[in-house]
Amino acid sequence: MKSGAAVLRTLIAQDLPTVMPLVLDPISAMQAQRAGFKALYLGGGTLGYVKTVTEANLSLTQMAQTGLEIRAASELPLILDGQCGWGDAMHTRTTMAMAEAAGFAAIEIEDQLMPKRAHHHLGIEHLIPAEMMVHKVREAVAARRDPDFVIIARTNACRTDDLDEAIRRAEAYKKAGADMLLVLPKNPEQARTIGERVEGPLFYMMLGGIASIGMSLPELGTLGYKLVVDAVTPFFARQKALRLCYEALANGLPDPTVGGELGNEAELTHEVIGLEAMLSIERRTVER
Repeated sequence: MKSGAAVLRTLIAQDLPTVMPLVLDPISAMQAQRAGFKALYLGGGTLGYVKTVTEANLSLTQMAQTGLEIRAASELPLILDGQCGWGDAMHTRTTMAMAEAAGFAAIEIEDQLMPKRAHHHLGIEHLIPAEMMVHKVREAVAARRDPDFVIIARTNACRTDDLDEAIRRAEAYKKAGADMLLVLPKNPEQARTIGERVEGPLFYMMLGGIASIGMSLPELGTLGYKLVVDAVTPFFARQKALRLCYEALANGLPDPTVGGELGNEAELTHEVIGLEAMLSIERRTVER
């Protein structure tokens, strides 16, 4: 059986980009798998929210543990939001070892200050010198054990400097050995220019759902974008459902999402977690 990394490499080689969703735990991964997705993304920003902190407060161990739990439930390739590699080039070596050991298929590393700051969530970026990021990318490549494991280098320079600086950085990271580039654009026009000027494969991160892309998936594919992730919508959808549920419950009202159909949702949940397989084992062993 192919490794998750090898499967991800196959997806990247396709003409049409592969769309993947954010997942935050095993059950969301299984829901995404049942919906037909072929790859998954564990995001640091949203997992920080889950833990009522920010991405800046998350440790490598926390992310690796979450990835391990997700991979225990789903064999789909899982991409790790690796923040800034949790340190300089020397720390990146350990980060790579942990990411691969936890079963991730790829890691995304960005060129921001480490430790990361909460101001990142307000659009205030703190980029490190490109040369420091080049060292991280080179060390990530040198530390890689599985040659199929994908190293994604990310820059937010479009938001701190300009498009030319972002492209200069992307080209340097590609030369250092990055397998894929994430050049975060400010708008669809920048995304198109990046695709025209930067050698792929490219990683596209949606920050406002499918409508925010501004072009079709085939168009993205012709520009070199091979992986497309929605890193926020699933989290906010879950948050809204929980918020409305708690507000309704506190006011003695039925839940606006599931209403009174809890039995149906319970059955679907049992299907997702594979309850019948567990019951079958018990019938053969302890429930005779």
